Amino acid sequence: MQLLNSSRRYGLVAQSLHWIVVVLVVLAWSLGTLDDALPRGSARAVGLYIHISAGLAIIALTALRLLLRLADPPPPPEKTYVGERASAAWVELGAKLAHLGLYVLLVAVPVVGIALQFARGEALPIFGLLEIASPWPADRAFARNLKEIHEILAHGVMVLVGLHAAAALVHHWVFRDRTLVRMLPGSKL
Repeated sequence: MQLLNSSRRYGLVAQSLHWIVVVLVVLAWSLGTLDDALPRGSARAVGLYIHISAGLAIIALTALRLLLRLADPPPPPEKTYVGERASAAWVELGAKLAHLGLYVLLVAVPVVGIALQFARGEALPIFGLLEIASPWPADRAFARNLKEIHEILAHGVMVLVGLHAAAALVHHWVFRDRTLVRMLPGSKL
């Protein structure tokens, strides 16, 4: 398999970044959603640490993906047949808007999470290597507001991820094009 993208499929680098981010998003969202279910004490602290580390990794990998898209453009969209029209403009516009929304939220959710950690007056752990002290004192009201925003945006990511996955399946099973298999490691085209 080729490392970089070709005109027919995504390369191993793009595929790996895509699927690693998928796993990190599911992990971070699950831990964030279930944080109150974890017992107080070390279990909850470890859950929060993993949640924060996943969020930081998502920001870093998303930035890397965006830089990679500039250096190694993705393959062109598959020709999709909707009725009698090939490559309906609305399908391509929907795909572009969904990708843009995903990229914006993949950065916005962790950034708001970082602000939330600081609003709690807590240091931000950076993968166990160092900590960045909060630049401002704890503010419970501000932290509550940021937590609400963080949760709403995180749920928005999951909605877009679900739509993204559903669209890939529609391309595969309804339109019968190669959109899905181009991003699957090990698939043959």
